[in-house]
This record gives sequence, structure tokens and C-alpha cells, in this order.
Amino acid sequence: MASDSALERYFQLKAHRTDVKTEVIAGVTTFMTMAYILIVNPLILKDAGMDMGAVFTATTISAIIGTLVMALWAKLPFALAPGMGLNAFFAYGVVLGMGYSWQMALTAILLEGVIFLLLTAFNIREAIVNSIPLSLKKAVSCGIGLFIAFIGLQNAGIVVDNPATLVGVGSLTDPMPVLAMFGVLFSGFLLAKGMRGALLVGIVVTTLAGIPLGVTPMPDFSQGFMPPDISPIMFQFEWDKVFSADMAIILFTFLFVDMFDTVGTLVGVSTKADMLDENGEVPNCKQALFADAIATTTGACLGTSTVTTYVESAAGVSAGGRTGLTALTVAGLFFVALFLSPLFLMVPGAATAPALILVGLFMLSPIQQIDLEDYTESIPAFLTILFMPLTYSIAEGIIIGMLSYIILKVLTGNTKQVSVVSYIVGALCLAKIVM
Repeated sequence: MASDSALERYFQLKAHRTDVKTEVIAGVTTFMTMAYILIVNPLILKDAGMDMGAVFTATTISAIIGTLVMALWAKLPFALAPGMGLNAFFAYGVVLGMGYSWQMALTAILLEGVIFLLLTAFNIREAIVNSIPLSLKKAVSCGIGLFIAFIGLQNAGIVVDNPATLVGVGSLTDPMPVLAMFGVLFSGFLLAKGMRGALLVGIVVTTLAGIPLGVTPMPDFSQGFMPPDISPIMFQFEWDKVFSADMAIILFTFLFVDMFDTVGTLVGVSTKADMLDENGEVPNCKQALFADAIATTTGACLGTSTVTTYVESAAGVSAGGRTGLTALTVAGLFFVALFLSPLFLMVPGAATAPALILVGLFMLSPIQQIDLEDYTESIPAFLTILFMPLTYSIAEGIIIGMLSYIILKVLTGNTKQVSVVSYIVGALCLAKIVM
């Protein structure tokens, strides 16, 4: 009871209308939906020539550090880990595409982290977050919902590549899609019955159901319980090309994409959780942005690509998570994963996909609060929602949404509704498109 009381005081659980059980379940749910990064990130960075086992350890430790800062300082229910898309640009863009070493790419990540620390210290990143109009904040939540639902459909093989139409429906008779659809319906049944932790129970049951289907692999502890050695990739920086034009382009890309991915996630998930304050701003935003910057800087030193706030945090929020105790639970599970990685990595994409798909539904609710009759508000909101899943990028959705918002407001003579900071952010968005 004493420990529960201490947690209540520190995280102010009653004030956030939650309790320890709800927060822990939410944390487990978030972890289960993002645990795939523990194997996907090493696989991607392996293609850049990095040691896969060392990257696994770096991925896990950087996630622990970033999520702990988010939990204990920002006290928000968001988890951090090396970001998808950013790791692909690291491996396939910088290393394989441009021909640079992974050491140079890590150097760019370190510089990005340091710059983010400075921008956060001077409130510049927070000003960017607050410059996003309220209608676009609502749209970001909806766009993220469609985006993560799309990720879930892909992870399950329900949606696949199609040369003629870009995407198409996979074989719905294959074990993975069948298992995922079972998971959606089973989890939906639990939600309809009002069961707490329905998404987490759905993940566990779907994972177990996948064993006889051959979708869920059995855990392999043949290598023991100790995490792989991280020394081959720690503090591996290359300074001789720091002031080159290519480094400037690489650094700008990392900065811009991570900036708006993080902003989009913070705004979108906070909006869904009804956590925005009376001014429509994210609570403890500066601390949350510091968590992201600290994690990115630390991750570069450990040997992994950019660490960012994870959109899968929406799964935990949908399960009731409202405070840093949710993030603290995620950090604890990442620590356990260091030593029990085969057990956590046995969860297949078909088991986490139902949670992501259903969270996509939950994230759509703010669309009801967008004024669809005011086209200077609704068109930018619609473009924001549309571009996120179709471009596979939260950042691109925000860029198009901000630019269209500013342009329509200016053309219709509503310039007073656009802040000075919004104009500056719009100029940065335009620069990103040009570059």
C-alpha cells in the first residue's frame, strides 16, 4: 500500500482519473505494440554494416533511457525508441545510398541530438508545437490513427505491395492475415464487453493462437540470458566530414523528420487522451521534448539511429494510460527484454496488428470537433489526415497541413488567425519541400 501511495503522490494518479493497475496495463500494452523495434531496428542497421547483436542492446538501452526521462521528468504516458523511417534513412539513404560509413551517420545523429537539446532549452521546439492550429492538432490525431492502422494491416500481411495500385489486399487465407483478423474480432468483442486491458489480452491470446498455425515462433534461449556486447558500435564517430555539404543535407533531413514526427505524436496522442490544457497545448511539453533530445544524443553514443517518441504510445493511452507510470512500466519491460529477448520477440506482427488497427479507430474521435463547414480549417485538416498514411510519414502530413492552412488563411484575408511562429514554421516546411 505504501508503494501505491508513493506512486499516487508522484504521478498524481487520482487527479488524472487513473490508478496503478490501469497504468501498468497501459504500459504493457504500449510495450507489446512497439516491441517489434527490438528486432526490426537491428535488422535494418545490419544492412548498414553494423553488428546486429550490438544494435539490439543499443536499441534497448536507448529506449530505456529515453522512456525513463519521459516517465520521471515529463510524467507523460509516452514511450521512446529508435524511430522507424529514420533508421531506414540512416541505412538505405546515408550509408547505402550516399555511400558514407555508418560511423558518419552516427555522427549526424549525435549532432542532431545536441541541436535538439539547444532548441529545447531555448523553447524553440515548444514554440513549434504550440504554433500548430487547434484544428490541425485534431487532424494530426486522426491522421496518426489511420497511419498506425495502416502499419498494423501491413504487419499482418493484410495489405501488401501491388505494382499496379501501390497497395493491395494480401492473401486472406494465409495464416498471418487470418490470425490478425481473429485478433481484431476477439479484441473487438472484449472492448464491446467493456473489459479493461482488452488490447493486451487480445495480443496475448492472439500470440498463443498463432503457435499451432506456425505464425508464432517458439522462444530460443540457446544463447543464454545476457545481452549482446555493445562495444563494437559505442562512441564510433567520424569527424572529418562534419562541415561538408552532404553532412548539412543529412543533418537537416534527420532534424526535420524527427522534429515533426515527435511533434505529431505528442500532439496527436495528447489530443486523443484529452490531455491538452486550456490553451490547447501539450502539458510538460518542454520536458517531453528534452526526453526526446536526451535519448537521441545518448542513442548515438550507444550506436543506434534517432530515438523518438513512439506513435504506438497511442495503444497505451487507449488502454487508459494518462501519466508517467505508463512510461515507467514500458521502461521496465524494455529492461526485462534485455535478458529475456527471445520471449518478447516471439510476439508476431499478426498479434500486435489488431491492437494497432483498433487504436486507429480510437484516434479518429477528434474529427468530430473539426469545423467541416469552414473550409480554411477543414481542407488543411483533411490533407493532414490524408497525407500521413498515404506518404507513410507523420512529418509529411504536418508539412502539407501547415502550408495549406497558411495559404488558405492568407488568400481569404484571415491573416490574423495565423501566428508569427506559424509563418516561420511554414517557411521551414517549404524549405524542406524544396530541399
